[in-house]
This record gives sequence, C-alpha cells and structure tokens, in this order.
Amino acid sequence: MDHTPDFETLTVTATDRVGRLTLNRPEKLNPLSTGCLDELAEAASWFDSRPEVRVVVVSGAGRAFCAGADLAGFAGAGDRPARDGADAGRVMVEAIERMRAVTIAAVHGHCIGGGVLLAMACDLRLAATSTRFVIPEVDLGIPLTWGGIPRLVREIGAAATRDLVLSCRPFTADEAHSRGIVTRVVADGDLGDEATALADDLAGKSAYTLRATLDAVDAAAEALVSTAGAWSDADQFVAAMHDDESRAVAARYLAERGR
Repeated sequence: MDHTPDFETLTVTATDRVGRLTLNRPEKLNPLSTGCLDELAEAASWFDSRPEVRVVVVSGAGRAFCAGADLAGFAGAGDRPARDGADAGRVMVEAIERMRAVTIAAVHGHCIGGGVLLAMACDLRLAATSTRFVIPEVDLGIPLTWGGIPRLVREIGAAATRDLVLSCRPFTADEAHSRGIVTRVVADGDLGDEATALADDLAGKSAYTLRATLDAVDAAAEALVSTAGAWSDADQFVAAMHDDESRAVAARYLAERGR
C-alpha cells in the first residue's frame, strides 16, 4: 500500500492527509489519451486505498490543465475494441467523482473538452484568472459523452449547456464561475497557493463529516439529474466516428486550424 504507482502520463503523491494528482505530459498540454484515462481511474483507486488521504488536488503540469481527449486513440487501438476506448472517459469521470477524498481541481491555461469534464468530476474547482475553457466536441463531429451532458445540466442548467456545447465557443474563467463550472477564480500567480491552502484547511476537518457531506450532496445531485444513462454514451461516440457527415465536419474544423 505504501508503494507509489509509476504512471506514464501522471504523477501522484501523498503526504500525510493531502494527495496530489498531476497530468504530466506538458509538452502536449496534457491530453487525455485512452492510456491516460485508464491511469486516472487507477490513480483514483490508489488514493481510495489510502484512507489517511482526505483531500486530493488535481492539476496539470506546464502551460495548461488539459488539452482534452486525444481522439486518435479512441477508434480502437491494437486489440482494444473501439467501444471500450470510447467508454474509458466515462469510467475515469466516475472513478474521480466517487473518490473517498475531497477532490480539488486547480485549473490553469487551457481546459478543453474532456478536461472540463475531469475538472467537473472534482468536488471543488479553482481556476486561474487567465484560464480559457472550450467544449469543442460538436465542431469535431462527435457528441459530448462521458456523462458530460447530465453533469452540465445539473451544474449549470439546460439553457447554458445548450449554449456552451452547441456553440463550441471559448469562455473565460469568470464566465465559468458565473455559470457554476468553477467554484472560485483566483489570480494567476496564486492558484497553487490557494489550492494548497484549501486542501490543508479541508484536511484538518473530520474525515467522517467530509465524507457524509459529499455523499449527501452527490445523492441529491444524482436524484436531480441522473447520470445512469451515461453507459450508452460510448455507442453514440462510435456511431459518430462512422458517420460520413460528422467526419467531414471534423476534417473541416481541423483544416481551418492547421491540424
């Protein structure tokens, strides 16, 4: 149990009551490959095996929190069925969301697509002032999956969800805060200190009371808008990957951006 796992795309540490989970492919702006999604779920399980850890700070190394899903690996890689790859994001989100510890997302730079869902899976979400968010899936010819729609609807409402998901427009940290996607906006240079201070404060509280509160909030949220149907999101993703018009839309979007 004392062994710290050695991940390819992440780093994890645990010091007394506070843990840290860091996306660690800064040269690529921390994309969510299927391998990374698997490692995030494994990291969540590792923290759950350490009952002394009461708070985990989730962040990204380098210039960005997360560049979103690395779509190249989601159509089926090697012997892995396409649907399993497409479902890896849902498994990750649910693993982070169900962690025993209180999770704090510390978001900076770019937070794109699946990165937004990773942040929203955390219990509390801090964003640096200059953070820019975007949910570009529709422009990429794919539906927002991983249980993203019900989670957005229950956090920010149906109208705001339609706006951000259908338009694919970038939005600021201030708008993310006003919508309820992030819980606090802090000065760029203060993000790390603010996340640490919050983690230390929470870690000093009763573990039982922290867990009981989160369980009550999670149960109320699930009763308000259920995510039980998210298992079928992978089928929608696979269908979009085989839809000619969706692939043409994605190709045009990427060509316009020189990708």
